[in-house]
Amino acid sequence: MTTTAVQIPGYVVGTWEVDPVHSSVGFVVRHLGITKVHGRFNDFEAEIVTRPDPLESSVSAKVGLASVDTGNTGRDEHLRSIDFLGVEENPYLTYQSSIISLDEDGFVLDGELTLKGVTRRVPLRLEVLGFGPDLFLPDPEKGTRVGFSATAEIDRRDFGVTFNMPLPGGGVALGNKVQIQLDIQAALRAGGVV
Repeated sequence: MTTTAVQIPGYVVGTWEVDPVHSSVGFVVRHLGITKVHGRFNDFEAEIVTRPDPLESSVSAKVGLASVDTGNTGRDEHLRSIDFLGVEENPYLTYQSSIISLDEDGFVLDGELTLKGVTRRVPLRLEVLGFGPDLFLPDPEKGTRVGFSATAEIDRRDFGVTFNMPLPGGGVALGNKVQIQLDIQAALRAGGVV
């Protein structure tokens, strides 16, 4: 499919700021071989630039790793330690997109994720949920919001996150595959039309 064939209903060109109150940056990892632990990061920011050709749009994001939150204080402190995220030495995770493509399943946002000083290519499966008026403004018709969801899978060992513990009877405490789940709502920046 050529880029001129990309049609997104209500599409608006501009520069967008993520609304952290109405967005989430989450992850899921296998735990004890029998269940999954869900977590999130509460400190994050991103800039999204939508271009006239949607496939030329871009995203840059920064996540504060100390804000990790799995609902368990002891686990969260361990995740902040050098065993996992090492937040004192590496306080942020960053993502910089490089290209957006379209395949039979939809959009793929490709870019580089940097964690603990290691940079790897990580493609995100992207879903555009829609564009609409900014209902948080006194005059909603004078602003616009957009919603996106994105998912990816990374192997934490690729980023030097290798801590694990053997389980009695075999296996290990933690899975190596981490599912990334993003639900993003962003507001058009004033004067942000590209």
